[in-house]
Amino acid sequence: MKKIITLSMFLVALGSYAQEAPVEEPKFTLSGSVDAYYRANFTAPNDENAIAPRSSFANLPGFALGMANVVASYEGEKVGFVADLVFGPRGTDATFNSPMYSSTGQIINQLYAYWNVSESVKLTMGNFNTFLGYEVISPVANFNYSTSYLFSYGPFSHTGLKADFALGEDFSLMLGVMNDTDLTEFNPTGDYAFGAQLGYSGQFLNVLVDPSFFEIDYTGGFDLSDSFFLGINAAYLKTEDSGPGFAGGALYPQLALSDTFTLGLRAEYFVEDGDFGAIGSGVADTSVFAATLTGSFAIDNLTIKPEIRLDSASDDSFIDNDLAPTKSLGSFVLAAIYSF
Repeated sequence: MKKIITLSMFLVALGSYAQEAPVEEPKFTLSGSVDAYYRANFTAPNDENAIAPRSSFANLPGFALGMANVVASYEGEKVGFVADLVFGPRGTDATFNSPMYSSTGQIINQLYAYWNVSESVKLTMGNFNTFLGYEVISPVANFNYSTSYLFSYGPFSHTGLKADFALGEDFSLMLGVMNDTDLTEFNPTGDYAFGAQLGYSGQFLNVLVDPSFFEIDYTGGFDLSDSFFLGINAAYLKTEDSGPGFAGGALYPQLALSDTFTLGLRAEYFVEDGDFGAIGSGVADTSVFAATLTGSFAIDNLTIKPEIRLDSASDDSFIDNDLAPTKSLGSFVLAAIYSF
């Protein structure tokens, strides 16, 4: 009788524990941002000439729109998906090489599903933003509002299959096979690109072997103090058959002056190997040094970013207020970014 009572108490306790044990529920989240900006040149016209650095986004004079970004994600214990949709000029420019591109713009920035095969292996298939470089398409994740030459002429997105491996507490590895860079819905060439990323303690070495080019990239950063961060990006790209390419590096020192205000600088040197066409002078082996000073004011979910940018090229790549060729351009941007 005593054994029966003891067994009954054990079963009741086990049932009670099973009822109280936490069960991980799948999570669906909706997030995103909207952004707009005002831009003006100091040293060039602000009219139909639309003189601006030949880097992506935020290049129109006066008041202009960025994009609305809506990200829907589902995270289960083993599987999940991300649907990242963009609406507006910045989003259209970011998906420029989609065969679905039209006057209304392509709205898919990222669209992928993933499977956590184990605690150390994750498989992802679909369209995802590039693993190379320091900056990204969404203005929320960038400190500077205008973008660098390195970002603008590296890949934006890939469509394919990648595997992420956690190799220990500090090391990680990613391997991927993808369509030609920036081609999303289909692969008209029948060729594929191969990518790899080796990570160690927040530092990443990236390699992309595309049918038309090869790129190697280092991206990282260091917290030098509680209030001072230094980001670093360097890359080299060479097109096939020893064609033109580029190389460059950028430093991103950022100093938090208060809980709501941070000041950051992007100092970038970018040089064309041959006439790559990124700087706009039409002269082979042209280089440019661009210094961008950005302030970031946080007001709840709204971020205000005033920015001064000075671009100085080795050849005449811009025009001045008299419409004469010149090597430099000074400009100002005021951006408003709301994230949710």
